[in-house]
Amino acid sequence: MNKPSDCVETSANLQRLKLEFGAFFIAAPIAIAMLFQPDWMFPSLFIFTAIGIGLLHLTPGFAWAELRHNWRGWSWSELTIFSVAMIAFCSALVLITSPGAAFSLLLNRPELLAVIWIGYPVASALPQELLFRSLFFRRYQAILPDGQAVYFLNAGLFSLAHLMYWSWIVAFMTFAGGLVFSWAYCKRGSFFYAVLLHAVAGNIIFAAGLGVYFYSGNVQRPF
Repeated sequence: MNKPSDCVETSANLQRLKLEFGAFFIAAPIAIAMLFQPDWMFPSLFIFTAIGIGLLHLTPGFAWAELRHNWRGWSWSELTIFSVAMIAFCSALVLITSPGAAFSLLLNRPELLAVIWIGYPVASALPQELLFRSLFFRRYQAILPDGQAVYFLNAGLFSLAHLMYWSWIVAFMTFAGGLVFSWAYCKRGSFFYAVLLHAVAGNIIFAAGLGVYFYSGNVQRPF
């Protein structure tokens, strides 16, 4: 049986986790979107990412080696279906919303697109998955809701982290992506699969021309 002091300590720890969770996943993204100028967004995101990786490293029971767990827990058929669906969706979306940008890098700057394809998985997809899948589900497991609600919470916060772009297109795509990536991480039990799907999605987005919505130079705040 727990001693009263143990219960108080547990309650205090849970409260601390809730405050930390709210500060990191809610307050920080809103502050970056509301207070920072576009040219300061990426430096602030770098700091945000560094803090998140530090928190993950300090998470009790976490070991970096566990990221290799079930790294083969994915199938070519799933990846193919996802890729084809992404190509069809992104192609239609860019032709409807920004036809002038459609496939611009692919047609006009293939060398730049190649650099993005090489760099995006490591520089963007990997750190984002560390924060929004590993950190989210490992460090804050005790305060997360049960059942399907946790996936919608994860996707919602992943979308909120992209508020700085002030785009409903970005908000929708990141919410949908958050659902897929959290499914890969939790249901397939594979961090690698989450990163792989994230990388494929991002590279298709840039190839289709939707990267214009993820460019800080195009950000237009509604205020």
